[in-house]
Amino acid sequence: MTKEPDTKTGHNSDIIRRTKKNMLTIDNYLESHYIHRSNWLRAAVLGANDGIISISSLAIGVAAASSAREPIVLATVAGLVAGALSMAAGEYVSVSSQTDTEKADIEREAQELKAMPEEELNILAQIYEKRGLKKETAMQVAMELTEKDALGTHIRDELGINEISKANPIQAALASGASFTAGGVLPLLVVLFLPIKGMEYWLYGFTLFFLIILGAIAAKTGGSSIQKAILRIVIWGTLAMGLSALVGYLFGVRV
Repeated sequence: MTKEPDTKTGHNSDIIRRTKKNMLTIDNYLESHYIHRSNWLRAAVLGANDGIISISSLAIGVAAASSAREPIVLATVAGLVAGALSMAAGEYVSVSSQTDTEKADIEREAQELKAMPEEELNILAQIYEKRGLKKETAMQVAMELTEKDALGTHIRDELGINEISKANPIQAALASGASFTAGGVLPLLVVLFLPIKGMEYWLYGFTLFFLIILGAIAAKTGGSSIQKAILRIVIWGTLAMGLSALVGYLFGVRV
């Protein structure tokens, strides 16, 4: 007599395999959090926003003082190139300075762990106690974590430095420079292809549209309120462009 395959057992095995595959762990749980995007998202949004507003404001200021397209295009292209390089260089220097400070603190912490391990252990226990643990529990946790990785524990819990908060200078510089260029190209296209008459108003209208799109994308990517992001970016963008146009009208000589 031929024994039929146990389909129920096979089905249960498939369920177990899928459950293990989809099981929630600390690794796949943290991957879905928005905080992992904070460093590059901040640099990208800052760069794109700065590119759109600064190039549009520059073009509006020149357009308010000129009736020809050539000066506006020249100023816009020059501002785009200079702005992108400045953003990339500035972001690299800024983040590198932050990284150097973190490295110096880490080296100092390593020396203190060698020179006064007992004091450092007590400090670590006090940190956990302030977070809500009982004194005995806090000391036990501090001892176990120190035994496992003393320097790593102090870097994380005493200095507040972790993999999420650590910034990459190259990544930040590329994100800022590229996003500034992407944002700055948009008002340049308006200057190149739309009628010169009323250019200030064309730029203002399209810039608001670009800012609304940027605010919505940034809010969606970061998991924040789209309405608040759009309102914030439009208000400050309008203020910057309005002041630039005012300067052009007050001090410009029409050519």
